Parts: sequence; C-alpha cells; structure tokens
Amino acid sequence: MEIKASDVMKLRQMTQSGMMDCKKALIEANGDFERAKEILREKGKVIAAKRSDRETTEGSVIALTNTDKTKAILVCLGCETDFVANTDGFQTLANQIAQVAINEFPADLESLKGLKVGDLTIDEAVMDQTGKSGEKHVVACFEKIEAPFVGCYIHYNKKVATIVGFNKPTTEELVKDVAMQITAMAPVSIDKEDCPKTIVEKELQIYREEVAQEGKPEAIAERIVEGKLQKFFKEKTLNEQILALGDGKETVAEHIKKVDAELKVVAFYRYSLND
Repeated sequence: MEIKASDVMKLRQMTQSGMMDCKKALIEANGDFERAKEILREKGKVIAAKRSDRETTEGSVIALTNTDKTKAILVCLGCETDFVANTDGFQTLANQIAQVAINEFPADLESLKGLKVGDLTIDEAVMDQTGKSGEKHVVACFEKIEAPFVGCYIHYNKKVATIVGFNKPTTEELVKDVAMQITAMAPVSIDKEDCPKTIVEKELQIYREEVAQEGKPEAIAERIVEGKLQKFFKEKTLNEQILALGDGKETVAEHIKKVDAELKVVAFYRYSLND
C-alpha cells in the first residue's frame, strides 16, 4: 500500500524513530500505527540482542534529591558512544528515568526497570531507544539514600555523580563541598571503621608482599605494613582525606565539624562511567 509522507512524519513524532525506519514499519504494518509502533519496538529487541556483548562506556549519570532533601537517587543510562549520549532523545530518557526514580523511590534496580515512563516500562523504553539509535542502551546503575538531610553533585560532563546523606540538616555550601570531594577523590568509605573488610584484607596482602620482597625482619615488617595501611585510610576514607578545595591541611571531618560539631556523613554513593 502507498504510505503518505504525512503518516511517516506522524509516526516519527509519536516514536522519535528515523524516517526510513518509520516508513518501513508502516509498510510492514499496512498503515496500522499501533502495529507499526510494535514493529519498531521489536527492532529494538533485535538490535539489543545483536549488540549484547558491546560495552556501554558512555552515557549520562544523573543525581537528584526530593524537595525536602530527605531522599536522593543516582542513576546511569549507558550507551556505546558519546555521540548518542549527547542526543536529545537519549538525554530526555535519562532524565525521565531519574525523575521516576526519585518520585517512586523503588527498592532496587530491577524494581526501577519495571516502573513506567509514559506508556512503557523503563525496560521497554530503554529497548525502544536502542531501536532508534542502533546502539546498546542499559540502565547501568541505581542507588538511593534516605537520611535526615541529603545532597548531590553532578560533574559538568555528566560522566560521574555523587549522592550523600547527613545525620541532620546543614548548609547547601557544605553539602556541595562534601559531594564534590567524593566525586573528585573517590573515597572507599566514610571512615576506617566502616571500610569494607575485603578492601582492607586486599591492601594488607599487597603491603605484606611488598615488604617481603624487601627482605625486612618480621617485627619491622609488620610495623611497616601497619603504617602503609594507616596511610591508605588517610588517602581513601572520606573523613580522613584532605579537603580538596581547602588549604591542603584540613581534613574533611575537620571541615564538617567547623560548621556543626554534631554533623556527620551517614552514607554516600558515587558512580563514574570512567571507573
């Protein structure tokens, strides 16, 4: 059957798919718009299956808080190339997913994928976008924090972002300082007491192997290993890190205490596409 240009344009406006894809879908569907939309979605599934082994090293990382600053979310929509990541369709979907995440505050990533963006689930919308762009898309990350006071920071390139929770309300300036610190310096934990045991054990193994190769006596070796571990905590735990935007002498914990002696960070998440 003959497909009018106006019908192709109408389907394009409905789906944001390419003109030729829309024309082919309408021809296959004999002009049935609903069937044509299904055909375009099926195309997304086929592309996703073919490109399932591709790496999604580009995309957009978004962090949001609710209006009363008690909930924060961090999501990443990933794709294969920076070109696609910068398209309007991709950015619109990424922001829609983030908005659904903060509004609905689902339990986990799988629950988020089942929530709706318009008439489609997020999983379906991501598949739909795959069909439009020809690239693999994936919701690569979803994290959330609920605390007495939360904040967030997104780096200008949208490749890395942070959400952080505090035990009580504080100034927006301090929240930004701490969130930027986490984004830039990538601490592994808030302090050494809550540093994951697996990370500590891995570092100790590395230090012991280094000291053993140097042939140090056992008694001295253990002191060296302990010294290296304490240095690791100073460099990689948030409270002990030197404030990146400070004078090079003040730790993050000291900076926080200057604002409020009772204030402390209770949780944070950082996600980077480049890590």
